[in-house]
Amino acid sequence: METDDSGRDLVIEVIHATPGTIWRRTVTLAPGTTVAQALQASGFAQSFPEYPLATPCVGVFGQACGLERILEAGDRVEIYRPLVFDPKESRRRRAAHREAARVRPRGEPRKRNKKVV
Repeated sequence: METDDSGRDLVIEVIHATPGTIWRRTVTLAPGTTVAQALQASGFAQSFPEYPLATPCVGVFGQACGLERILEAGDRVEIYRPLVFDPKESRRRRAAHREAARVRPRGEPRKRNKKVV
């Protein structure tokens, strides 16, 4: 990989993972290039016209960042898929499901609602 110290072009990798495949493009850009410019140069919008490009979720090597971040030589820009559900709500549902499916050991009394007098 080339460094930007000498003023040479940067080699950047742009990646987007879908459930079945990984889309990957390597682009050569000028020093001082931003994430947004790398996305445009990679042709991501043409390959994924359905992706919401108004607010893309991106990161560099797993660290979320904004579109204005300046890239360095060898960076890997990752384009994340939008969340389909709220992770906290999903955890609550899984916990409730586990509790409902829990088998009581023999001899453990049932929990009964207390009557209010």
